[in-house]
Amino acid sequence: MAFTLYSLIQTAILCTNAIAVLHEERFLSKIGWGVDQGVGGFGDDPGVKAQILNLIRSVRTVMRVPLIIVNSACIVLLLLFG
Repeated sequence: MAFTLYSLIQTAILCTNAIAVLHEERFLSKIGWGVDQGVGGFGDDPGVKAQILNLIRSVRTVMRVPLIIVNSACIVLLLLFG
């Protein structure tokens, strides 16, 4: 497989899909990254763990509909152009 712009975009889409399907109760809480983990007080700088959890929650919330559209477009492009 050649190193092209399309392969970079496809890699980004696959990584975003991987983040979007992580389930908090079934997977993240087993490794200690559940809902109650990483909660700091007001004015405290959030740690790296809290920022990663916030990123995962944000990707799942914001990227749900765009990911469906982008995944559908990638499937159609792969079907048409191989």
